Amino acid sequence: MKTLGHWLTSPWRRSIAAALAGALPVLAFPAPSLWWFAYVALVPWIVLVRSAPTGKRAAYDGWFGGLGFMLAMHHWLLPSLHVFTFVIAALLGALWAPWGWLVRRFLAGAPSPGRICGALLVLPSGWLLVELVRSWQGLGGPWGMLGASQWEVEPALRVASVGGVWLISFLVVAVNVAVAVLITVRQSRVPALAALLATAAATSAAWMWSPRPDADGGVRIAVVQPGVIEGVDRRFAREEQLTRQLAGQDVDLVVWGESSVGFDLVDRPDLARRLAALSGETGADILVNVDARRSDKPGIYKSSVLVGAAGLTGDRYDKMRLVPFGEYIPFRSLLGWATSVGKAAGENRRMGSEQVVMDVGHGLKIGPMVCFESAFPDMSRHLAEDGAEVLVAQSSTSSFQHSWAPEQHASLAALRAAETGRPMVHATLTGVSAVYGPEGQRVGSWLGTSASATTVYEVPLATGVTPYVRFGDWVPHAALLILAVWCAGQGVRVLRLRRSAPGPRVPPVRTAHGSPARPGR
Repeated sequence: MKTLGHWLTSPWRRSIAAALAGALPVLAFPAPSLWWFAYVALVPWIVLVRSAPTGKRAAYDGWFGGLGFMLAMHHWLLPSLHVFTFVIAALLGALWAPWGWLVRRFLAGAPSPGRICGALLVLPSGWLLVELVRSWQGLGGPWGMLGASQWEVEPALRVASVGGVWLISFLVVAVNVAVAVLITVRQSRVPALAALLATAAATSAAWMWSPRPDADGGVRIAVVQPGVIEGVDRRFAREEQLTRQLAGQDVDLVVWGESSVGFDLVDRPDLARRLAALSGETGADILVNVDARRSDKPGIYKSSVLVGAAGLTGDRYDKMRLVPFGEYIPFRSLLGWATSVGKAAGENRRMGSEQVVMDVGHGLKIGPMVCFESAFPDMSRHLAEDGAEVLVAQSSTSSFQHSWAPEQHASLAALRAAETGRPMVHATLTGVSAVYGPEGQRVGSWLGTSASATTVYEVPLATGVTPYVRFGDWVPHAALLILAVWCAGQGVRVLRLRRSAPGPRVPPVRTAHGSPARPGR
């Protein structure tokens, strides 16, 4: 240990160690999917930060750990953004600098049981604040929220129905803090063990008492995945061929992936007629995704468009939250140079203004989302509030086909389904396509990145409202309250210390001869 401590005295070696420790949680996400590792993945990072010699060094450890975490979670962007990936990771990694300072503030040295109890509330709240800030679309959105690593764990999905992915993240960080204390602070093991028991109790309570969705029949939804095909005309022809195979299979809806149609259907009535004919053959409406310049307004939009046997139904959803650099460049006048070092958007796409619930016939209402909008818990929650019975995400990760991105993206649908109590269909161009039931359980099998096929899924429907849909993002609000109370307590403590401090000593009055004056003389 002394040798390791001496090795870490170098600021650069310590920064490298922090970055490596911060990268460890990525192993809990797809494709490795070591979900259990999430409960100890932060421990090396926490142990390193608590040993920092100063608060400033702890903040640097937090920053470099955040850089490692963001780079590991988004490593698949390297072929597209090249060096700019490191710039983004460094900027977003700075969000963890205050969290690093907090870790040292609570856990450095030999913390008392009181400090440990505070750490078990404040440190998870600080982590949630970071996730809340980086969830803003302009900063890249909530990809890689720690709680999302638990997408296939049934008890965790029950927790998500109560407090969303936020509550899972809070509990996972609390467990990591408790484990770090058990390893490093012997005299404070009692509160750490109490925290682990409290986490187990909270999960058990969610499992037993949170309301479950009420089964309400089911529908047959077909996903069309053409695979990797160059050229919009060839891709459309393959999608048409696959859809025609659904004739006579009694489906209620056919879903194509993101950018499945490369032309505005008003400008291309021939394509609209071909889609209407397919709808007539299959007996179901077809939800396509148009990625093209619109004929009725300026600019390029990504839009979910519903087509029936009579043609365009008029139902259309324009994507609201665009991918930074992939679909638009923020502050293009300043950052436009990104197009010269990677595959950044050559022209900004336009944003939609509101979410839409579509009636696709057969009494079925769906809530469409496009691409990484499925990462935003609030979007699926609002669709459920507005009456959507099935959530649908149209996606394409073809640029990252041989990375962990397709599996990571597909896994998010399980969380959105569990949070809302509504099944979710994740349909892609090139995989991974997947469907999840109203409790986040997998329905059928995934369509992997090598598949060019269509699959019909028996999707169970449900009624009822989950606590998360009813109460919204109460967990991050509670985390903010915890941080505010702690900050207020620190402010009061500082004021008390200043008031109790002795006043400045007044030097004795001296006579002209330099001797101290004597009272009474």
